[in-house]
Order: sequence, then structure tokens, then C-alpha cells
Amino acid sequence: MNITLIGTGNMGSAFAQQLSNAGHQVRITGRDLDKARAVAAQHQNVEAFAADQALGQNEVVIVATAYQDAVTALQSLGNLAGKVVIDITNPLTADYMGLTIGHSTSAAEEIAKALPGVELVKGFNTLFAQVLASGPTFANDQQGSVFLASDSARAKQTAVSLAQSLGWKTVDAGGLVNARYLEAVAGFNIYLGYGAGLGTQIAPAWLAR
Repeated sequence: MNITLIGTGNMGSAFAQQLSNAGHQVRITGRDLDKARAVAAQHQNVEAFAADQALGQNEVVIVATAYQDAVTALQSLGNLAGKVVIDITNPLTADYMGLTIGHSTSAAEEIAKALPGVELVKGFNTLFAQVLASGPTFANDQQGSVFLASDSARAKQTAVSLAQSLGWKTVDAGGLVNARYLEAVAGFNIYLGYGAGLGTQIAPAWLAR
């Protein structure tokens, strides 16, 4: 796929690594273009662009910024009508131990409201950057899962294909309204990792038999 990646922090860098490893063509951008260039220099098939040049003809955008920066960052790309946007953000408090919104809305829903015409998917938000960078295989050959919620069947299938190309199992999490649950799961995962001391090589999974 041809993908635009916004964000050069831990999650953005991990995505650049994994997308490159899977052979995707990536345009990366961020507030600091020099940092985007530094990330791009580490990986094949990854090029850094200023925000207004980063979209090109790409049909998929991954927003890997802080939630409060996501709308502005997406708008800086230009016209996103009809694009598939994968939102990995979580509306975290300053200490990362809580959410600033929830129950009656979600970060994903608020981003979608601000960007009409975008086909938005919530996903990858339940993964630590360290997990994303290390890949989907855990102890005892357990395979990690990515939960995907969207009101667009096309966008969700695009995200499924992308996640599976990186080796992840996928779980259909229904409509975008269920981002409210996914963001809460992410918040709990962060508590387990940092508050309960389980570390950052953990991830939620749904089991079946």
C-alpha cells in the first residue's frame, strides 16, 4: 500500500519500521521535518515530506500523534475526502493514567466529526509502541490482535489488510461508536503496563473456543 504516516514519536517510528519491513511505500511527516527525515533514513521505502506534500496520491493515512494534535495534523495534509484514516490515538490525561473523554463519545468520533468525508477507522490504539516495534508474536508463539472499529466497510477492510500484512490477527470491533470501548481498553492496558508494573510487552487479546 501507499501510506501517509503522521507522527515521528514512538508509535510513528514503530509504524515506519513495520510498514517498511512489510514492503509498503510510506510518506512520513510531523511537526519537526528533520525528525521525520531522521526516521525515514533508517528504513527502506520511507520518505519524509512536509505536511502539505505528504499526502500525494496515497489513499491511506495513519495518524500517530497525540489526540489533541490529531485534527490539526490531519487538516495540514489537505483534502482528505474519501481517504481511509486510521486513528491510533487515545485521549489520555497528562499522567497517562486516565482518559479525558469517554462513555458518550471517543477520540475517534470527535476526529470524524471534525473531518467530514473521511473514512475513519479506530485501530492499533491498544498496542504499546514497544509491542508494535517488536511485532505480533508473543511468548509461546501467541499471535497478537488488532481491534478495528469503523462505520465504513471499505475502510475497515483496508485496515484489516494492512494489519494482516504486518502479521497481526484482526478483530472486527463493529462501528466507530465502539471506539469508546477500545480507548478504555487501551487506558486499562496502560495502567497494567505502568501502574501495575507489567511492562510494555503486553497487549489485550480476545480468546475463543
